[in-house]
Amino acid sequence: MPSTRPYEDYDVCVVGQGYVGVTLTAALLTTGRSVLGYETNPKVAEELARGVLELAEPGVEEEIRDAAASGAFGVTTDVRGQKLPPVVIICVGTPIEAGGTTPDLTHLRAATEAIAAGVDETTLVIVRSTVPVGTSRSLVLPILNDRIPEPLLAYCPERTIQGQALAELLSLPQIVGGLSDEAGKRAAEFFGTLSDKVVPVSSLESAELVKLVCNCHTDLIYGFGNEVALITEKLGLDAREVIDSANLDYPRPTLHKPGFVGGSCLTKDPYLLAYSVAAHDHTPQVVTAARTLNESMPRRVGERVLAALWEQGKDPADATILVSGFAYKGRPETDDLRGAPYERLLPFLKGRVKEIVGHDFVVPAARIESLGVRPVGLTEGFTGAHAAILLNDHAGYGDVDRSDERRVGKGRNVGGGAGL
Repeated sequence: MPSTRPYEDYDVCVVGQGYVGVTLTAALLTTGRSVLGYETNPKVAEELARGVLELAEPGVEEEIRDAAASGAFGVTTDVRGQKLPPVVIICVGTPIEAGGTTPDLTHLRAATEAIAAGVDETTLVIVRSTVPVGTSRSLVLPILNDRIPEPLLAYCPERTIQGQALAELLSLPQIVGGLSDEAGKRAAEFFGTLSDKVVPVSSLESAELVKLVCNCHTDLIYGFGNEVALITEKLGLDAREVIDSANLDYPRPTLHKPGFVGGSCLTKDPYLLAYSVAAHDHTPQVVTAARTLNESMPRRVGERVLAALWEQGKDPADATILVSGFAYKGRPETDDLRGAPYERLLPFLKGRVKEIVGHDFVVPAARIESLGVRPVGLTEGFTGAHAAILLNDHAGYGDVDRSDERRVGKGRNVGGGAGL
């Protein structure tokens, strides 16, 4: 369902209309630009062309819907043989290979190969996908070089959080690293119309590393909160009391509360950073230790729940467990399931308990059911379960009737607030 408008007549082509691509598209549309979305998933492309998207992100669907109706936004599933707009931004996924720690750059390679024939020496190509350091130069550049001796290539990372992406895209500093002075200048001018804060850096690699160190630092500081929780558990102390007391009116870096650490970035980017320096005979030990610790927390909580059931005389094999909060975080609210703690918790619980029922304030019941979990309302979940595990910190939990919560069988309510 290609756009009927000539592709080169759009101001920008955003390659990949997943979370990063579609939120950037919406932000660009607010500036009055026309945007061509290139999306290879036919179902997603067809829905976007009608102004429909399955994404809980304030303001984004409205921008897409209005622009689709006015013609300012068009969608295509194929750009072969078409001259593209003067700016092309690559926003495809760069996941970790299933069951491993190596980045899968298949989508990035395919996207670059797809656009290469439609760009020329005047086209600004911006990589926005999160990548290992050196990827723009070693993977994207050679593909462009096959057609263009000196392409205008820049790397400008996405650094928003789910739940307020549109607002952040229009306010956060935009990092810009160019292959050449001209590419850097063009990219800075482009993003300068999106945000009034542009931070030029000296190279593609510096810009790539900025994104990785931002997320790895976040993973690390959350990991320290989890380490404190494990220490206090062993010592018989209260982690929240220790952390809150340490933070009160103290002018040093804030200690973060323990909780689950999820999302597509924090669960992936430490591996991208480690991959970046592996060939240089270096292991980022603090980064990898924090990731290992944070990945262990869902199972640790599952173990505590089973132990608590046994302590209360309840065989877990006869117990119903409520798992609430399938989205990877609760605040700002999102329906994003990528990298969420349930991915490690459910396999541990299945086969050890009689039944798992599930609830989320934003994630549709059908998506919960597709995970092999019976969806329930929150009240039903609390009143019918022997233990409840709250995987995120959605504000809706504050509205729970405490009398309903007390009816949960003598298992333990375990709250994990991600907020990440």
